[in-house]
Amino acid sequence: MYLNDKPVVKSRRSSIKKRLLSVAFHSGLVRAGRGLWADSLTVLNYHRIGDVSQDGFDTFKPTVSASAEGFAAQMDYTLRWFNAVSLGDVVRWLDGQAKLPPHAALITFDDGYLDNYTLAYPILRERNLPAAIFLTTGHIEQDVPFYWELLAYCFYHTGRDAITFPNGAQMQWKDAAERNRVAMDLAESLKVLPEDEKAAWVSRLASTLDVSVPGGFFRNLMMTWEQVREMSRGGIEFGGHTVRHPILSRVSLERAGAEISDSKARVERELGKPVLGFAYPNGGRVDFNREIEKLAEQAGYRTAFSLINGPTSLREIKRNPFAIRRIFISHRHSIHEFAVLTNWVNRYRRD
Repeated sequence: MYLNDKPVVKSRRSSIKKRLLSVAFHSGLVRAGRGLWADSLTVLNYHRIGDVSQDGFDTFKPTVSASAEGFAAQMDYTLRWFNAVSLGDVVRWLDGQAKLPPHAALITFDDGYLDNYTLAYPILRERNLPAAIFLTTGHIEQDVPFYWELLAYCFYHTGRDAITFPNGAQMQWKDAAERNRVAMDLAESLKVLPEDEKAAWVSRLASTLDVSVPGGFFRNLMMTWEQVREMSRGGIEFGGHTVRHPILSRVSLERAGAEISDSKARVERELGKPVLGFAYPNGGRVDFNREIEKLAEQAGYRTAFSLINGPTSLREIKRNPFAIRRIFISHRHSIHEFAVLTNWVNRYRRD
């Protein structure tokens, strides 16, 4: 199923890449072109904060953006090399009521995981840094798992050694490493399914893998509305990220419009203040389009964010404030990689 040398080759390439990035970071090359990209907005995208190396970590590792220590280091780097702005600052600039500083940066989180409150919020507060969190409202205070979290939990706890993919392929594993690779392949396979087909397939996953999920487990991964309100009082801004996290280009425009507007209405009802921003689930080029951008605008959002890589020039944002780029942060990124990712050259990088 997998060539034995692939993980080794990948590991060697990763090691070489990290050494080259370290050289670039310490030599100053990473920051050499800052002046060429001063009139831009660099938007950082986080999901979870946590330690994936801890024993018993049984949820989806790719959603973990950084450890608490790593996040703190990244925020210190942001303070040193950028001018942090709030979502409100961006909207006021769009309205012509304020200017954005050079090298503006906006810190964002998606989904509404509990560790945004327990780990990220204290770090942000200590540094007086603003941030915006885009909430998937149907998962807040609900024991409703994101499909990738359920998948990770079931694969971690299953005693089985095989599964049939949606396309009919039979996948087997002999050890934890192979099992994890199969889980990642399955997550990618599910991502491209039509939403209704995906939901039906995921609903059978626990029984397929003969796993019993404890009641309340997934509710405890997410923030409560009271925690959201507390953070809002503390200066954190909140936006919409749909109700159930469908990839909007894979559902009808009617459903997409409801997902976009209903999440906004719920956040506004809970917080009693206007919601300014929206983030597209998954956020790649094929995951939203101009029609979906118009739905966000019609719902009353002032701006919306993708996960297309890199900073966005202010001219681009003025032309279309509903497709602002963001930089996806992973727990695998060293501080040197973070420095490269947040540099203007990242617009032209190919992975």
